[in-house]
Amino acid sequence: MRLYLASTSPARLATLRAVGIEPVAFAPGVDEEAAVAAAAAQHPDGALPAAEMVQLLARLKAEAGLDPAVLAAAGLEPDSVDGFILGGDSAFELDGTVYGKPHEAHIARERWLAQRGRSGVLHSGHWLIDHRGGRLRGATGRASHATVHFADDIETDEIDAYIATGEPLKVAGAFTIDSKGAGFIDRIEGDPHTVVGLSVPLLRKLVHELGGRWTDLWNR
Repeated sequence: MRLYLASTSPARLATLRAVGIEPVAFAPGVDEEAAVAAAAAQHPDGALPAAEMVQLLARLKAEAGLDPAVLAAAGLEPDSVDGFILGGDSAFELDGTVYGKPHEAHIARERWLAQRGRSGVLHSGHWLIDHRGGRLRGATGRASHATVHFADDIETDEIDAYIATGEPLKVAGAFTIDSKGAGFIDRIEGDPHTVVGLSVPLLRKLVHELGGRWTDLWNR
């Protein structure tokens, strides 16, 4: 049984491979900013809570795996998708403000200067579609959350050196736990995989909720 990963995240791919799953990965091509803006406009508060935002984007990414055009761009035939389709998204929340990927060095630096010595919550959304037998059979999902405590002795030159690697520019919250950023994190409360962007225990539960067997996904 195959798992189709609607994500280009190297961290999610590495996490799945580490637990014995070799997914078929593809780029979902979701306009995240437009999707969040449209949903926020309909929200009573005018903004989406972090947990709702990551779930929205996770669902849209997974559903992109049902789009023949998206699959064709990835070199996949629509009729060949037989298994589970997983979409995921992450965001970091500090003092009630939600942060995605900084993309630019000066933004990443501002965030690090603000978050060192402090704690925030990493939210990771998960949406799993059951497409076994080549047809839509169901879907389920939810977000996982982990509190990240940053070291209070991080020097500014360490921050600058970290940003110069380019690593924090492409990840939610401008930090990683599975690479160079790990040394700046004192501890995690919750599932550490959540910080990587994919909670393995939660994925197992979602597979079971859809009537699948977790061990059937192992193909490595």
